[in-house]
Amino acid sequence: MSDARRPGPIVRVDVREYADAESREHEDRVASEEPLELRLAWPGSNARRVWVTMRSPGHDFELAAGWALHEGLAVPDAVRTVAYCTDEDLTPAQELNVVTVTLDRPPAVDPAHRLSGHATGSSACGVCGKDSIEAALATPRAPAWTGPTLQPEVVRTLPALLREHQAVFGTTGGVHAAGLADETGALLVVREDVGRHNAVDKVTGAQVLAGQSPAAPALVVSGRAGFELVQKALAAGVGALVAVGAPTSLAVTLAREGGIGLYGFTSERRTVRYA
Repeated sequence: MSDARRPGPIVRVDVREYADAESREHEDRVASEEPLELRLAWPGSNARRVWVTMRSPGHDFELAAGWALHEGLAVPDAVRTVAYCTDEDLTPAQELNVVTVTLDRPPAVDPAHRLSGHATGSSACGVCGKDSIEAALATPRAPAWTGPTLQPEVVRTLPALLREHQAVFGTTGGVHAAGLADETGALLVVREDVGRHNAVDKVTGAQVLAGQSPAAPALVVSGRAGFELVQKALAAGVGALVAVGAPTSLAVTLAREGGIGLYGFTSERRTVRYA
């Protein structure tokens, strides 16, 4: 790999601000957003592209490992290596935007629906690029959580605790966050990203690459609880999904079917349990 500098999560830009009857020029900071191509390899198969997403640079290996698990392509102990691509035809900047996950066995499910060459996602949703309604609704599931559950008074503390770790959001206002919490409400890992689903992938991937289980009493997210986040929570095996915002109808249905707790509108004073 070349000596290209890895981009950070924040970019400085010159802006002109208009307020009331005045305007001024100054420097602002915005959240970085760049494409990331994910490739998958396993014994007997060369690396091939399976997904392209828009993400905040940083923790790319975690994002890749977490995504592979959430898609049902790999179980945690199947991930052998995660590395940036070193193809000779890539520019130095492209090298840092292509990541290969190498498994020690064939994928747990057939990734053929990802290999059409057109599998692309945005930072807005986690199920874009699915080839059919059936594929979008198919949810890989880890063993159901059987450990301790959070009491409502602990659930209500989680958004404020998560906010304490949202440094990029504090500077730019442009990213989401996700974190894993134990039964006391202590946060085990927190990640930020322009995509809410990417943040969850990074959290799960951090546990996988650290040799830890991605399952925990709760996954807390800074935004709404959409269907795709419940999908990922079920795939990781967490006990509950706690959201600052509202859930969707399909998120409620999937959470109830999957036996996972689902909380929305969570703040220090209030939370609503939907499942």
